[in-house]
Amino acid sequence: MSARQRDENPAGIHLPLDPLPGHSSRGRLERVLRRGEFAVTTELNPPDSADPEDVYNRAKIFDGWVDAINAVDASGANCHMSSVGICALLTRMGYAPIMQIACRDKNRIAIQGDVLGGAAMGVANMLCLTGDGVQAGDQPGAKPVFDLDSMSLLETIRIMRDNGKFLSGRKLTTPPQVFLGAAVNPFAPPFDFRPIHLGKKIAAGAQFVQTQYCFDVPMFRTFMQKARDLGHTEKVFVLCGVGPLASAKTAKWIRSNVPGIHIPDAVIKRLEGAQDQKKEGKQLCIDIINEVKEIPGISGVHVMAYRQEEYVAEIVDESGVLKGRQPWKREIRRDDQMVADRLDHILHDEITETQVDMVKTAH
Repeated sequence: MSARQRDENPAGIHLPLDPLPGHSSRGRLERVLRRGEFAVTTELNPPDSADPEDVYNRAKIFDGWVDAINAVDASGANCHMSSVGICALLTRMGYAPIMQIACRDKNRIAIQGDVLGGAAMGVANMLCLTGDGVQAGDQPGAKPVFDLDSMSLLETIRIMRDNGKFLSGRKLTTPPQVFLGAAVNPFAPPFDFRPIHLGKKIAAGAQFVQTQYCFDVPMFRTFMQKARDLGHTEKVFVLCGVGPLASAKTAKWIRSNVPGIHIPDAVIKRLEGAQDQKKEGKQLCIDIINEVKEIPGISGVHVMAYRQEEYVAEIVDESGVLKGRQPWKREIRRDDQMVADRLDHILHDEITETQVDMVKTAH
């Protein structure tokens, strides 16, 4: 039986999996990681739209290539469709979302409510973030909240899950069954503090972490060595952040304008010397994956391909990290079209006929 078949509820793709001993969630990502398989996650670029098809069209290109999809929560302090809304749409179709929660925009009351709502919809993974300041976005006049930060948010959800209580101490009827994640940046100073900071997030409740973009593998190796020395990699699953660069010009702009992303000169020179810089940027990403996957303590990669989402499947395929394994894929079922046709009939033909009958009766 394939991994995909094992990781689907036979009663319905939108339903959670059966609980397993030692698992805190009923989702696929935790199962993949605890089985020791190399996991692949990615991010869905949220639409500036209220059309659900805009979400589904963006999710389809990841089918069969990733184990979970991050539902981004207003990254860069720019407003898009909410993370909770994206998760609601993805779970009903069987996808495994990672619900990002940024502390910038909501207080602890709203956040705890979102945690319960997300878990009730079938969200099994939650990523706790402090969030960028409002001055970074296109509405700098917005009022920031920051009632919690990423550390206290991890602790909050862990208490809800493990102790069955709100922060107020009031008991929950049904605690959320969720796999807790956090973000780490090995490439931002002070570098010696980064492994220690990872340990603090683990203590707060992080079970998996996704790192900032890795373009400097030697620097990342140093971080991972220190993390191993501290025993962190025995307690948390580390997914290395990777992604393609569209051009040397893009790389220079990111390096100058996006805090926390470190791009060495050697990477820019490699892109500048390429005949097709976009293709070279994709190959660079594949090369980095092939290097980091051999680092002890690495459990997977988080592929961030902003506005290059169509490359994710190629990057994962050509890197060979799945080793023949196919993550869950939404397959067109025979009854899908039957249901669609029936709904169309109900919403159009039958309503029209009923309206005609009402008119005849009235006359």
